[in-house]
Amino acid sequence: METKQKRIGYRKLRLSFFLIFILMFGCTQDFLDVKPQGSLTEVLFLTNADDALMATNAIYSSMREWNFSTGGYPILDIMSDDAVKGSNPGDGAGLNLFDNFQFTPSVGDIDRWYSALYKSIRRTNIVIEKVPGISMDDILKSRYIAEARFFRALYYFQLVKAFGDVIKVTSLNPPSDLKRTSKDEIYEDLIIPDLLYAIENLPEKDAYASKDVGRATKGAAYTVLADVYLFNNDFINAELYALEVIQSLKYDLETDFSTVFSLEGEHGIESVLEIGALPEENPTLGGNQFANTQGVRGVPNRGWGFNRPSIDLINSFETNDSRKDATIIFLGEVLDGITILGDVSTPDTTFTDASNTVVKEIETYNQKVWVPGSTTVEEWGYNLRVYRYAEVLLIAAEALNENGKTAPALTYLNLVRDRAGLEDFENTDKNLIREQIWKDRRSELAMESKRFFDLVRQERASEVLGDLGFIANKHNLLPIPQNEIDLSKGLLSQNPNW
Repeated sequence: METKQKRIGYRKLRLSFFLIFILMFGCTQDFLDVKPQGSLTEVLFLTNADDALMATNAIYSSMREWNFSTGGYPILDIMSDDAVKGSNPGDGAGLNLFDNFQFTPSVGDIDRWYSALYKSIRRTNIVIEKVPGISMDDILKSRYIAEARFFRALYYFQLVKAFGDVIKVTSLNPPSDLKRTSKDEIYEDLIIPDLLYAIENLPEKDAYASKDVGRATKGAAYTVLADVYLFNNDFINAELYALEVIQSLKYDLETDFSTVFSLEGEHGIESVLEIGALPEENPTLGGNQFANTQGVRGVPNRGWGFNRPSIDLINSFETNDSRKDATIIFLGEVLDGITILGDVSTPDTTFTDASNTVVKEIETYNQKVWVPGSTTVEEWGYNLRVYRYAEVLLIAAEALNENGKTAPALTYLNLVRDRAGLEDFENTDKNLIREQIWKDRRSELAMESKRFFDLVRQERASEVLGDLGFIANKHNLLPIPQNEIDLSKGLLSQNPNW
């Protein structure tokens, strides 16, 4: 593949802006950019197939907006043991609240993320509600609706993992007095049915034309559904849907782990779902600031330097695990001919004690978001990997092991380990296999915002994060933003212990 399919079909792109009940949103033809064409009110919008396409593309556009990624900063990594705030000590000081679990319902990061998810849900509801009434090709119509329902399920999955019971909005004109709906109902009446519809109506990855590379697929819907069941400890269904992806033979592991996050690996054989972007310092032109937020600070200047890999993560990798060097940028390392010197205003090493004997933190950066180039602009073209085939294999391995199927569980676990250059894990004890799968999930998915929710679902968050400030029966959920509670005039309740 070239550098690569992200650019194939992106060069003919056109941007349209539509006013939806005062909300202006950018949407993309063939996904990413370009020129404004004015605005339409919702009354006139969605009358033909072209409108349906643009409304569907607008769903993808919303995922490149800064606030969509946990309010802009990677707070889920920072709350885990994988990362610390990063940047220099003075910048983004408020993120220390997440590092130490001292944040409150009033912090803007949580409010921005919550609002961005509901804004994105509204865009899915526009397609789901309006497209059925359009006279157009029935197969294409079903696909657009399936794309919208897939993403609505994905967004609500993020909401219920983060906030528990949430407001269920499935129409463009919901009542103004909605209260929180139980997460069980959200799963059963919305997330699972939406994903099953997507499975029935989305094409496989290789059935899309090159101009549509990056759209939601049947494999992505199976993967999210497997993840939904895994998060809820339904290992029977997690196994069922993960194996659907594996047995489709549409995916495989990249030979080299470092390829996965490279330009060469964009929309590659391992990609199940990723958010495409262009090197433009503006989301409406196709840019995504996700990687720039975490890029190397100082020399070379590639970004803000937030979300620094922790000492605990660095020490957690097995000896000779190739994923360590492909995940973490160390000072003095040379990438694409550039020596990483870092930020002069950031201490290279900080200590936990006055005698400087116990290392607390060293200046490192997230290598998974590194993009070759000479300026900060290239980082805006980073494709955010949401789901990879390696994660599917690990979901299958965990579910199979819990279901008493040791042999295939080890097969899928060892595929991931083999790629990392590690020896096969051969112990057949169920508990030891589980522990090893959890270890390999951490090593494989480090810095991808998976670790915090893994610890919560594994009921290990108190054990692992307690020294960082995590409080059981409180921090397993984020607080409902105080601003939303105030606006509801008491209709919305707060999560326990907040």
